Amino acid sequence: MKKTFVLFSVLLLVAFVLAACSSEPETIEVEVTRIVEVPVEGGAGPAEAVTFEGGGDTLAAVQDRGILNCASNAALPGFANLEADGSYTGFDYDFCRVVAAAVLGDSQAVEVRPTTATERFPVLQSGEADVLIRNTTWTLSRDTSLGFDFQPTTFYDGQGMMVREDSGITTLEDFEGGSVCVQAGTTTEKNLADVFRKLGINAETIVFPDNPSTTAAYDDGRCDGLTTDKSGLAAVRTQTSNPDEHVILDVTMSKEPLGPLTRHGDNNWGDVVMWAVNCTIQAEELGITSENVDEFLGSDDPVVLNLLGIEGDLAQAMGLENDFCVEIIRQVGNYAEIYDRNLGPDTGVFIPRGLNSLYTEGGLLYSPPFR
Repeated sequence: MKKTFVLFSVLLLVAFVLAACSSEPETIEVEVTRIVEVPVEGGAGPAEAVTFEGGGDTLAAVQDRGILNCASNAALPGFANLEADGSYTGFDYDFCRVVAAAVLGDSQAVEVRPTTATERFPVLQSGEADVLIRNTTWTLSRDTSLGFDFQPTTFYDGQGMMVREDSGITTLEDFEGGSVCVQAGTTTEKNLADVFRKLGINAETIVFPDNPSTTAAYDDGRCDGLTTDKSGLAAVRTQTSNPDEHVILDVTMSKEPLGPLTRHGDNNWGDVVMWAVNCTIQAEELGITSENVDEFLGSDDPVVLNLLGIEGDLAQAMGLENDFCVEIIRQVGNYAEIYDRNLGPDTGVFIPRGLNSLYTEGGLLYSPPFR
């Protein structure tokens, strides 16, 4: 573990919107001028000290540093997981790589800052991370009172419930008098309380600080069910001692659009992340993959030429190279490649695409035009 000392002096509006609190979020305004000792797992070296005033210039900071500091998970298979050899894998991690390929031309130039659900927002607010890509739900309060901008949704999800197959629980009503394990710092607990109140269900909610402890408690039988986003449940099931003994109920308790976050006020950086994500979606729609992208460089289709930066100079308005999308596709792949590599049928997590299909195939994925 490396320790980075970051000097920052900013005015923070910290609104802790935690699922573990059933009361209204409290907003605290504090002026902070201090040196923070920040533990950074692994990586290519300590982050530089950057002062973000009036939103800052994150793009310039990243390009000067030569590394993208991406706040993410470290223990969620399929999305962002620290492997035994010290490398990261997962859907969210690959979108960190997408941004690095767009900005630096190198998808491997990523320093992951592993975060818990509780600390992920302060890490982004302080400037310790350039972007947060960590199965984070887009909500009104997070988009406004926390001072963030949500970029395109990369995964459309919904909150679900996992139980033991032999528990006899088949509906939420069966939790009357039972208990549910929940991770702190998420939208999950509030959603659960709302649904149980609506249905008139009295059940105990047991809160844990992070995903590993929540999973371990459920696996040890300390609660009758475990609730989080359905994508998370698919990953968590693989971490139980006997995955085949657990089932995810056919119930959806909420809408959970997940995607990257950037700091409000740095609009150009938000544009960079937005169009890097859109590149992967548009590439899938056009059939451009990491295997055939070079063949498309000679296309006579204006839509393809704009996307790949062969014609025009659209990317220069963001401070990127015109071929930034080519580098994303070549090094990381289009959306389908990213999805299949991490969540497809040949993975242990397998989640059918469903709403995460292109709009042309009945899903919700749709990129604005590169024009």
